[in-house]
Amino acid sequence: MNLRSLVPFRERSSVMRPEAGLFGSLQREIDRLFEDFTRSFGAPGNGSLVPSIDVTETDKEIEIAAELPGLERKDVDISIEDNVLTIRGEKKLEQEQKDEKNKNYRLAERSYGVFYRVIELPHGIDPSGVQATMSNGVLKVKIPKPARSEAKKIEVKEAA
Repeated sequence: MNLRSLVPFRERSSVMRPEAGLFGSLQREIDRLFEDFTRSFGAPGNGSLVPSIDVTETDKEIEIAAELPGLERKDVDISIEDNVLTIRGEKKLEQEQKDEKNKNYRLAERSYGVFYRVIELPHGIDPSGVQATMSNGVLKVKIPKPARSEAKKIEVKEAA
């Protein structure tokens, strides 16, 4: 877990920065707005919707594990086309209760919207053998490797 993501203070706004007078709170608000805007352009795991993934390989298969916290199976689509695996999903904004409509957010770091990851696979993958499971916000995709073709000796015959 990225501990820094749990702390609302970043490089530009620090608890130790001396803020005097009327412009201190204005500066903090501008910093917050700028960070909200730039957060969507960050790297995976930096508040953006791009899921973090691990790709592992054995002799028999390739396994991809993607962190998708807060999502359910119905929110995720997986496809393979031309040896390219695409993981696509959508994190929807939760419906507010009637008594919660007057909330004033002091900090909002959760991201919502559509995301996708594209991974190039080795040639010869059979899409029918791919299996995907999801548990506790982690998607696991198991892709069987294609069988290696062995060299076959061809006998040369006398032409007729």
